[in-house]
Amino acid sequence: MPLREYKLVVLGSGGVGKSALTVQFVQGIFVEKYDPTIAIITEDSYRKQVEIDGTQCMLEILDTAGTEQFTAMRDLYMKNGQGFVLVYSIIAQSTFNDLGDLREQILRVKDKDVVPMVLVGNKCDLQDQRVIASDQGEDLARKFNCTFLEASAKTRIKVDDIFHDLIRQINRIDPPVKSAAKKKGGCLLL
Repeated sequence: MPLREYKLVVLGSGGVGKSALTVQFVQGIFVEKYDPTIAIITEDSYRKQVEIDGTQCMLEILDTAGTEQFTAMRDLYMKNGQGFVLVYSIIAQSTFNDLGDLREQILRVKDKDVVPMVLVGNKCDLQDQRVIASDQGEDLARKFNCTFLEASAKTRIKVDDIFHDLIRQINRIDPPVKSAAKKKGGCLLL
């Protein structure tokens, strides 16, 4: 069976740790200094092959810029993405407040009521600076009808779980065997 490809998109406000989570998952390293993804390009793309539930998967992960000035681009990668990681920082209230609009935009662009999604409260290693309680994240995830995880890119807490859970959600909607036959002979491009 050919390797199945998954297009995942990591979204959230600037500084929440989108790049740190992605790089930790793909390369197993923690990027200490904050280097806004917006520098020269609006996003970074990473590829990683993983085995999930006995199936080999090729993940293409789009780490987006946490800025509002690229809404046309954002619509495009929302349209092409199969699963979404919505990230906020447990130490910054404003990053939590931004998520409702982001989710609404995803649902509007995808024209669906339910989309594979994981809500992530990042920086759970900074308990002493926490301003968003775990139950607030759980409540929002219930409202969004999605998985909730608290993670730390720095200490690698739950990092793999984020991406593995998202793949499982996509597979429940579109099982691997069925989709492998559908995509035979063509490639998916962002």
